[in-house]
Amino acid sequence: MRSEQQTGGSGHGPEDKTILITGSTDGVGRVVALRLGAAGARILVHGRDAARGKAAVAEIEAAGGKAEFFAADLASLAEVRRLADAVRARTDRLDILINNAGIGTAGAKRQISADGYELRFAVNYLAGFLLTSELLPLLKASVRARIVNVASAGQQAIDFSDVMLTHGYSGVRAYCQSKLAQILFTVDLAEQLKGTGVTVNALHPASYMNTTMVRQIGVTPWSSVETGAEAIVNLATSSALEGRSGLYFDGLHESRADAQAYDAGARQQLRSLCLDLVGLVSSRSKEQHS
Repeated sequence: MRSEQQTGGSGHGPEDKTILITGSTDGVGRVVALRLGAAGARILVHGRDAARGKAAVAEIEAAGGKAEFFAADLASLAEVRRLADAVRARTDRLDILINNAGIGTAGAKRQISADGYELRFAVNYLAGFLLTSELLPLLKASVRARIVNVASAGQQAIDFSDVMLTHGYSGVRAYCQSKLAQILFTVDLAEQLKGTGVTVNALHPASYMNTTMVRQIGVTPWSSVETGAEAIVNLATSSALEGRSGLYFDGLHESRADAQAYDAGARQQLRSLCLDLVGLVSSRSKEQHS
């Protein structure tokens, strides 16, 4: 049935697809999960809080959808790996992966992850880098799978001499660097995945949505989570994006990211660094692990 659904003429709609959405117990991720679940997808809900996860699953099921919850703190690479293991144990394919979980700009004090990395780089970028790498076999087992990286219009070029921001730290700088890293990863991974049937695109969903992240920094929301959810669902399911990869969208419109995203040298440098940070390879000769 999966093959018929995905190779037919109805585009890349969510019906009968298995979709993992990180950070989907709250905010825009939860709205995306509800929309895709109501449209017939099987939703793998991720979050840190079991009670909120249970509530999200119940809401999806009440609307006629199918869902289950996976708990993981993405500030720990060990938990990212456990999340990947749990997903592999529950499904033999993954049709859509939406890397949505993240930490905002709030807080002037530099924080570190369980692995000793700058926290926003670790959660907003490195966790998705590792999770995507771990789940690529499941994505390749699908037909025309998609990866969506929820980034931001807030972007700052990566300073490779101080990626962990040990000098001149600010929450805004950390956030913007981590979000641009997601886009470099998107462009880089798209090149690696050519010919596999898996596409990957990134987007800025909407500016200052009415989310916990925005409220924490004391900003009056400019847009709704529904607006942001529409943009994310568009990248995940629109037939107009069939076969298109390595793109950056601002809302519903294709756009251009910071120039560093299109610098092949910077992308290779980030890839090499992150493969080392997550321990996926022991030498540069193994970089083409996917």
